[in-house]
Amino acid sequence: MDRGRTVSDAVGGLRFEAGDARLEVSPAHGGRIVSLQVGGQELLVTEGMGPVAWGSFPMVPFAGRVRHGAFSFGGRSWQLPVNWPPHAIHGFGFDRPWTVVDERTLSIGLADEWPFRGSVVQRFDLAAGALLVTMELTADEPMPASMGWHPWFRRRLEPGGPELELRFAAEAMFVRDDDGIPTGELMTPTAGPWDDCFTGVWADPVLIWPGVLALEIGSSCAFWVVYDEQSHAMCVEPQTAPPDALNQGPTIVEPGRPLTATMEWRWRPL
Repeated sequence: MDRGRTVSDAVGGLRFEAGDARLEVSPAHGGRIVSLQVGGQELLVTEGMGPVAWGSFPMVPFAGRVRHGAFSFGGRSWQLPVNWPPHAIHGFGFDRPWTVVDERTLSIGLADEWPFRGSVVQRFDLAAGALLVTMELTADEPMPASMGWHPWFRRRLEPGGPELELRFAAEAMFVRDDDGIPTGELMTPTAGPWDDCFTGVWADPVLIWPGVLALEIGSSCAFWVVYDEQSHAMCVEPQTAPPDALNQGPTIVEPGRPLTATMEWRWRPL
């Protein structure tokens, strides 16, 4: 993918330009995309309560919830900080500063709250009509892990504008228990609204602002969480594993065998 023009801003963030798109990434705000403008229209929620509800942020070394912050690995039980009571949520990268490596790359070491050592790199490539984000977790010791992204797309690009529509179809949806966490059991997808994880997604999800813009989301990830219960935003989240994967057959990342994921946004005017 051809990169657009890239510069660093005054506070160490990354800014990209390509065609009519403008992208801003903030290492200080958890390595998140804080703004994506296409044709002068902002596509993302740019502010929210705390670090969970705005922009598009990375989830690593686990995506979604971990039940009560507890899991077992290597013959030991581990307790994570409960940052979204009563559970741990979204990893330890989204609310900590990342380091600028170069004009398109950020990195972070795994937090002390995570019991295993390793590091994560995120890379951003903007072209006219497309954005590719790559994330790679490198382990210094064997660890369970998952990763993904949590974008917050605006329901309306401007007051009174057309409301966002989602084209999305999947073979199966995970059953959630009373804690809102997948049990591992699958069911036929129900109608939304959703705060649910899906697998067997038939085609790349498409977000449509009628008469304005269509944005297609591609990913190497096999699992997708859709959260559309908010009136102002919609989240379509590619993940390498479902929530609570640390307790349900996680991916084991080992030295020399990193975990990698990609997310690509492709847009076109309507």
